[in-house]
Amino acid sequence: MRRGRWSLRARLTVLTAGLLCVTLVAGAVVLSTVVSRSRVAALDDVVRARALTVAGLVTADRLPDALPVAQPGEIVQVLDAEGRVVATSPTASRTLPVLPADVLADLAADAGAGDPVVVGTDASGYDATARAAVLVPPAGDGAVVVATVPLTEVEGLVHALRLSLLGVVPVLTALLAAAIWLALGRALRPVEQLRSAAAQVARTGGPGALPDPGTDDEIGALARTLNEMLDRLEVAAARQRAFVGDAAHELRTPLAALGATLEVARTHPDAYERGELVAELTVEVGRMQTLVADLLLLARLGSRPVPADEVDLGAVARDAAALAVAGSTPGAPGVAVDGAGRARGDAAALGRVVRNLVDNAVQHARTGVRVAVADGSVVVTDDGPGVPAADRERVFARFVRLDDARSRDDGAGGSGLGLAIAREIAREHGGDVLLGDAPAGGLRAELRLPGV
Repeated sequence: MRRGRWSLRARLTVLTAGLLCVTLVAGAVVLSTVVSRSRVAALDDVVRARALTVAGLVTADRLPDALPVAQPGEIVQVLDAEGRVVATSPTASRTLPVLPADVLADLAADAGAGDPVVVGTDASGYDATARAAVLVPPAGDGAVVVATVPLTEVEGLVHALRLSLLGVVPVLTALLAAAIWLALGRALRPVEQLRSAAAQVARTGGPGALPDPGTDDEIGALARTLNEMLDRLEVAAARQRAFVGDAAHELRTPLAALGATLEVARTHPDAYERGELVAELTVEVGRMQTLVADLLLLARLGSRPVPADEVDLGAVARDAAALAVAGSTPGAPGVAVDGAGRARGDAAALGRVVRNLVDNAVQHARTGVRVAVADGSVVVTDDGPGVPAADRERVFARFVRLDDARSRDDGAGGSGLGLAIAREIAREHGGDVLLGDAPAGGLRAELRLPGV
């Protein structure tokens, strides 16, 4: 099958089982090699010790009629310089040398005085393969001691071990592959549940949540991250729906007014002078521009991360006060700014919050507006009519206007979104806007922000 048709579970199982199989095969080869070499080394020690023992008997001229051996198949002989048998163990014939004369001569030439040469040979007259020790005694008058042990037992043991491993490795690999398959299925089950839930959300196109396994591993972190993303997408979609609904609702009135004015001007050309018509249309168009700008600002809130820059709240408050005074009508109350403080966030956005609060205060103050700045706080107070306690949360809703003189205008066309924008921006920064009573009467609006 092409790689694209294999599931992740199958690919991981095959890969892991393949690596385990290779490891097991390498381990089997190493094990059989170690066993073979260790058994051969043990046989080398046996023939070496036997050759030294017999060489000592030759040197002492105390050769018995039958040379001693300790295990079945072991052969030890003393041969003269011509290769004839001088003495032998009961496991060999006195007429058949254990090694041919030419092989014996080569090994005897390599052997030092008192130091046996141990080699593997297939030239033994008694065994197909054997380990042989050849030693020339120092005072043996050219005699050569030869001791051999057959490798039949070792070869049979290694062969049996390899056959056993040949059967064990595939079975063990299959068992491990099955265990890996089951373990991966259990580990990937939450991923499949996440995929199914995500597909369901995609099909319905509505709000939804992915199942959280409740663990502190990577799958749990993925589920929580995806749920946070879905929540943000749902908030963004809700903002978009609210923007469309608010725009359709609030633009209906100015558009109707524009349509009515134009219809009157068309059917009764003499009813409007040109300058009067332009002035009236300019007011309505300005109101629509302000409304659309505020709606777009509300729709964009929450769509991007908030900067964590250090903001000078004193400078922000002074700039907002200057803009409020510049945009107010002649004879409007003045604005006094006191104190200094800092916070973290977007300076332009926080300036919009303070500007909305100051504009609202200037519009309704009788004699003056005071702005007090501290770390993480900007308090705007006025001496106007105030807002009843029962309405202090309701005024933050979009397009809510109170019945009395204190309407929720923002000082730039009366879109009715000033306090809604202020609270949304403040909460986006981790703070809030709260309303209360001013000490001397009027409204106290406080912007609270996390400190530096």
